Amino acid sequence: MDFRFQNLLGAPYRGGNVIISGNSQLISPVGNRISVTDLIKSETSTLPCQTSSNISKIAVSPDGKFLLCVDENNRCLFINLSRRVILHRISFKKPISSIKFSPDGGLIAIGTGKLLQIWRSPGFRKEFFPFQLVRTFAECNGAVTALDWSLDSNYVIAGSKDLAVRVFCLKKLKGFNKPYMLLSHRDTILGVFFSPDKGTEEVSRAYTISRDCLICSWKYVGNEGGKADDMEMEISDPPSPGTPEKGGDGNEIVGVNGNVGKKKRRRFGGNADEESEFNLHRGKWELLRKDNFGQAPARLTSCDYHRGLELVVAGFSNGVFGLYQMPDFVCIHLLSISREKITTSVFNELGNWLTFGCAKLGQLLVWEWRSESYVLKQQGHYFDVNCLAYSHDSQLLATGADDNKIKVWTASSGFCFVTFSEHTNAITALHFTGNNNALLSASLDGTVRAWDMLRYRNFRTFTTPSSRQFVSLAADQSGEVICAGTLDSFEIYVWSMKTGRLLDVLSGHEGPVHALMFSPTNAVLASSSWDKSVRLWDVFEGKGAVETFTHTHDVLTVVYRPDGKQLACSTLDGQIHFWDPVDGILMYTIEGRRDIAGGRLMTDRRTSANSSSGKCFTSLCYSADGSYMLAAGSSKYICVYDIADQVLLRRFQITLNLSLDGVLDFLNSKKMTDAGPMDLIDDDDSDVEEGIDKQTRTKLAYNLPGSMPNNGRPIIRTKCLKIAPTGRSWAAATTEGVLIYSMDESIVFDPTDLDMDVTPEAVEKALSEDQHQRALLLSFRLNEDSLIKHCIMSVKPSDIPAIASSIPFRYLQRLMEALSNLLENSPYLEFILRWCQEFCKAHGHSIQENFRTLHPALRSLNKAITRSHQDLSETCSSNLYSLRYLTSAITKN
Repeated sequence: MDFRFQNLLGAPYRGGNVIISGNSQLISPVGNRISVTDLIKSETSTLPCQTSSNISKIAVSPDGKFLLCVDENNRCLFINLSRRVILHRISFKKPISSIKFSPDGGLIAIGTGKLLQIWRSPGFRKEFFPFQLVRTFAECNGAVTALDWSLDSNYVIAGSKDLAVRVFCLKKLKGFNKPYMLLSHRDTILGVFFSPDKGTEEVSRAYTISRDCLICSWKYVGNEGGKADDMEMEISDPPSPGTPEKGGDGNEIVGVNGNVGKKKRRRFGGNADEESEFNLHRGKWELLRKDNFGQAPARLTSCDYHRGLELVVAGFSNGVFGLYQMPDFVCIHLLSISREKITTSVFNELGNWLTFGCAKLGQLLVWEWRSESYVLKQQGHYFDVNCLAYSHDSQLLATGADDNKIKVWTASSGFCFVTFSEHTNAITALHFTGNNNALLSASLDGTVRAWDMLRYRNFRTFTTPSSRQFVSLAADQSGEVICAGTLDSFEIYVWSMKTGRLLDVLSGHEGPVHALMFSPTNAVLASSSWDKSVRLWDVFEGKGAVETFTHTHDVLTVVYRPDGKQLACSTLDGQIHFWDPVDGILMYTIEGRRDIAGGRLMTDRRTSANSSSGKCFTSLCYSADGSYMLAAGSSKYICVYDIADQVLLRRFQITLNLSLDGVLDFLNSKKMTDAGPMDLIDDDDSDVEEGIDKQTRTKLAYNLPGSMPNNGRPIIRTKCLKIAPTGRSWAAATTEGVLIYSMDESIVFDPTDLDMDVTPEAVEKALSEDQHQRALLLSFRLNEDSLIKHCIMSVKPSDIPAIASSIPFRYLQRLMEALSNLLENSPYLEFILRWCQEFCKAHGHSIQENFRTLHPALRSLNKAITRSHQDLSETCSSNLYSLRYLTSAITKN
């Protein structure tokens, strides 16, 4: 029962900026969670941390260890990426429009409203108040929209909605009390970037980009000789009365801590390093050139600049992006992704990959611009996921949604490898056949389709004489008979998989047939309908309905226990009924009305306790052993019940996202007005908020005369629930996407990841101190074959079980390869076979779930064991009679 959140699949990209950390880690916001995609291994994982609402801005420290994310409620989380835990929290008073770490990682620049704030970045150590405000700049007359740091972390350039760009100095310098202003734009500033000189790495240029597709190139011109000191004396403020006299040149630098008694004094006439530390206050900025991207009437919506390659990428509202070489503004690429606007564009650290995000389509692209090829192309379901199905080996997960698409995911990596889009209406049911070679889907377009999972094509389409809408689907154990229930005619259609012919039509229900399932042990089909009945059908004998179980309320779903000896169904009054399908006796009843009761909707006139809507289970699922059951419905909870004792064991709250409706149990009465809840009134005429694209939100009756704008929130609910056949994980199709909960730890913390001294000497030292586990992990990180074999052979036989169980899954394939090599060359056969036995015991479930990934290593290990067995069997067979004689002679003596 120790299920923990593991991953989030099928959730679309809804807006916010995207970051590539370490050239291979794509970090993107997904609702109120953070998704991390390994672009090299093609694996996607989701951090277990949640914010209180949808995430609008994220920033990653230069070393890639810390992540800063801000949500729509101006609440900020400081996350340790290696441990995947929240370190600190802080709330801001105004919305955050831009946020960025300094190049040295010690400071954070935040644009909040008209203020530019500089905060000290927290570290690993525990502090009472980790976030410390260093400086606040209030010179902007409009909201800050973009910012950038200089390489020395001493200057910040910021653009705002007042059409001005300002250069701020972090230190308090004489002669630099007010920021430089760069004025040349006629629209909102969306991007500002420092461009350092490649030789000296000092700031020499700056680029500013506005929403009207205009880019301005600025050049910094420094003063010569002693004119700088004279200028500083002229523009310096006169001393206040009562202040002591200062040095003759007046060049004083105040530390960032702002304490009066702790000031640093530094002479600009000193050495070269001291002169170059603060040089931008000595000269002036000149406008070199103005260039237009030439995409009018489209607007520029996103941009980024790569300092090393001097490249600018720009995304526009018409779905076009351009790549330009600076400072000559030479167009390298000008391509179209889609017809929707590009909400984010970003380079990786090397500059060879470009990442684009389209919030309207929920799509993320990673493109290699030199070879003009895709590195990543992932798109979640545009609408809610309606149904899902596990393959029988638990390695594949199929999802169907209202966007008429079926996506098949690798459960272990979280990657979608195929999408079927032949259906013309919403997908309502999915089912894998017994051999995993075919996937069945039912849709409201009146067809049931069979998909070949080897060639990825639609090889069979089942239809009816007249148009029907299918809402349920089932197949027998052999996959030869296909059944589908209808929404409009209340019938069940039966087809043959081989011929595609319609075999029979089962009639008798008086309401929509919303659930079908074959018995795991015999050829009996169970169906549930809104006519308050559950019926059992003998499909193969053609006898029609065998038995009918009546209820007092509409039946929403029906499932069989894995052994086929029990049948469970849920009704509209919030009860779960358990039947004996053989004797037709009601065994148990669970009253789950109070357990499934969720939060209060914003449009509810009653409290959540008194509301009758949503207090029922729409999806049920037995565990692999049939001892407990998962139940979910139109609520924020998923309930786990013990069947024998009919008690609630646990309740999972699937989200904490306040951007969804139905999460809060109690609403704030001060937000209720005569026109309705304040959160449902859209008073912003712009289609772009600070960080979140409002195109992704549903607007109800926006253009109707006499109506008010309404940005109704999606309601949190669970539409489908499935447990993997292995019983180690389960999936839930929710409003936010497909949530995966698992007993297995997908991310095991490796303490050696934090060590800087991963060397062969460190391995030998760990072995000398009898730290065999640490030595083995270090050897895996060094990936030297001789060291790995040496560490394996150094382990005592009694310590093998403990060390084998503590090895993280990421090193399991490397361990198999090392053991297969040792079997071929080492004489210690029993010792190595003991290793094989113990790691199979400890990691059997992980090996089974990731069989496709580990298949080459498993085959080589199996080949080595088979070869050793053949060599020994030949020797033993040739000496069999001699051994028998020797054993009998010993017995006689």
